[in-house]
Amino acid sequence: MSGLADLRLGFIPLTDCAPLVVAKALGFFAEEGLEVSLSREASWATIRDKVTVGALDGAHMLAPMALASTFGAADDAAAMIAPMALNLNGSAITVSTALAEALRQIDPEGMAQRPVTARPLARLLEQRRARGEPLLTFAVVFPYSMHAYEVRYWMAQAGIDPDRDIKLVVTPPPRMVEQLRSGGIDGFCVGAPWNAVALQEGLGEVLIKASEFWPGSPDKVFGVKAQWAATHPDELRAALRAIIRASAWADDPAHRQTLVELLTLPEHIGASAEAIAWALGDEIVFHDGAAGLPRREHALWFLSQMARWGQVEAEQDLGRVADLVYRPDLFEAAAISLGPVIEPTGAFSDAAKAPSMVLFDGLEFTPEAAGPYAAGFPITRLRA
Repeated sequence: MSGLADLRLGFIPLTDCAPLVVAKALGFFAEEGLEVSLSREASWATIRDKVTVGALDGAHMLAPMALASTFGAADDAAAMIAPMALNLNGSAITVSTALAEALRQIDPEGMAQRPVTARPLARLLEQRRARGEPLLTFAVVFPYSMHAYEVRYWMAQAGIDPDRDIKLVVTPPPRMVEQLRSGGIDGFCVGAPWNAVALQEGLGEVLIKASEFWPGSPDKVFGVKAQWAATHPDELRAALRAIIRASAWADDPAHRQTLVELLTLPEHIGASAEAIAWALGDEIVFHDGAAGLPRREHALWFLSQMARWGQVEAEQDLGRVADLVYRPDLFEAAAISLGPVIEPTGAFSDAAKAPSMVLFDGLEFTPEAAGPYAAGFPITRLRA
């Protein structure tokens, strides 16, 4: 690749856009021979559509969205790849302060536990049904997202059917707090810093964090069209090198204040420095422990949930789709090429290759049996 290559990369105003923001602001992209412009987008649907039609070369992306596009389960499907994960942890389920108080009154013991299960909510919903009251409304950021599966799994574990017992709607991350304030929704699952913003404004209470739901839970990836990756291998490798360097920088506690200042800027997230600092301190990981490695087992868990909730056919070859989309080989090649520029990623250590696959309910996920795992839940929309 000669000279500077122009790339346009999209992001949503969330704490986990940090690797892209840092790579641009600190000149890591430029040092890798890339002239990158960052585009702050309004919604995940916009991100998907712009990457699909080529208006964006790549983006900060919901991992399940890349899988769904490749599976052909989403509108305007186009094969995508995820050559790098951008973060672990970071999301949470938050409810309004009024709903939290109602849950505490009906089940104080359940609300005092950590993590909080959906048992108090199940009891409240039963009472509301008996009184003929309307369904409560919960928001997620996109149908194909960690957030949607987090809410669905958490509720179903307590016997709540998320398709029948509540109303589940889609709301862009920056609008979650506004919707909670207006009473348009009763709770949401979203990435940082918007849970922290709701807490700071006295509007909501966090019931369960992603790190409690599933320690080291996967979330966002750097996504590009498979066709673009095949025709621009040098640009992709350079972008991965820059983002890996930025992720390592963002994880360093010595850089925390500078990172907060960068993310606070209105062209990035625009939330308060206090909310962003709180969110960054809440177990979100960008690089340590090979957080950037796109793990096949993570892809298979997402695919198992797509099958469970009827978004894809259960008899499809889930492993084939996981291997098409998640490309640890590209991440590892870029990481190795950096040599001593950053601390070792740990991508080849035994610990990095064996992440926790046990969720908050104690149920272990076995990647080799993703299909039977999806079929084993009492509440499911599984379709043949």
